This record gives sequence, C-alpha cells and structure tokens, in this order.
Amino acid sequence: MRLQRIVDLLAVAALVLLGLSGYLTWVSANPGNGRKDVVFNGYTITKAPVTLALAAVVAVVVTKLAGTLLRRVLGGLVVLLGVAAIVVALGVRPDGPELSRLRPELSDVIANQVTQTVGPAPWLALVGGIALVAAGLLTALTAGRWRRPTQRYERDPAAAPADQWKAIDAGEDPTL
Repeated sequence: MRLQRIVDLLAVAALVLLGLSGYLTWVSANPGNGRKDVVFNGYTITKAPVTLALAAVVAVVVTKLAGTLLRRVLGGLVVLLGVAAIVVALGVRPDGPELSRLRPELSDVIANQVTQTVGPAPWLALVGGIALVAAGLLTALTAGRWRRPTQRYERDPAAAPADQWKAIDAGEDPTL
C-alpha cells in the first residue's frame, strides 16, 4: 500500500474517532439521592476534538497538492494537532462547579456528593489523537517519496517532440 493511502486512512480514522468523541458520553454525573444521571457529551464539554480533526483532515488534503517541503511542514502541523487532541483527551475532566455551569439542573445538587463517571469519548479522542500523530509523522518522514500531483500529466523526457506529434496524429496520448 502506498504511503499516501496509509496517511489518508489514518486521517479518516482520526476524523471518525474524534468526531464520535464529540457525540458520545464524556462524563456522566450522578447527583445522588435517587436523582437521574446527567450525561455530558463531548461536544458539551469541549469542542476541541472535532475542530482538531477537521483541521487535520484539511491539512492532509492540502498535502496532496503540495511540494515536498510544504508536505513536511503540514505533517508537522498534523503532529501538533494530534498532540493537542491527546492533551485534550487526557486533560479535560470537568469538576463539579464546571458541570453545574454547563447544566443548571446540577447547581442545586452540587452540595450533595456528585459522583462522576468517565464515558468512552475521552478514550476515542485519545486514540484519534494518536492516529493523527502517526499520520503526521508518516507524512513528515516520507514526504520526499510521495508522488507529485502533476506526475501523471508529465511527458516522457526521452521522447522527441516529433515523436509526440506523431503519437497524437495516430490518436494516442503521449502523456500516458
């Protein structure tokens, strides 16, 4: 499999994982005393994973049109976006007052012991961030071996211009 395809697959996997982390349960708060659990999805807690995933996918798409140096720079940018997604996945754990700010129905029960349970979303964001780091590193390290975007349309330098005209007259495409 070509390196570009691997980077594409990693970027799409990261987009799916980080996107899912925005819609799945990030934190579940149990206010106690028989009250119903309050569920916070990832997009309520932080919008960073989805935003980072979209920015990384745009950077990966631009690498298709870029030269080697810009590919390396964009690969470094994707690594930074992946590291930011990892930091968000590991670091964003809202406490009781933050949860009460997000959901007013928790404000009157914060005095009670609120038990928090971490949902699957931070782990999906963590794996998505790791996939972005892998895609960025692979891009930055192998950018010189990628096919140029115009390589398909370049003609054979060994062919003489007269031969190319003869090929066109014969109905052939000399760029293939």
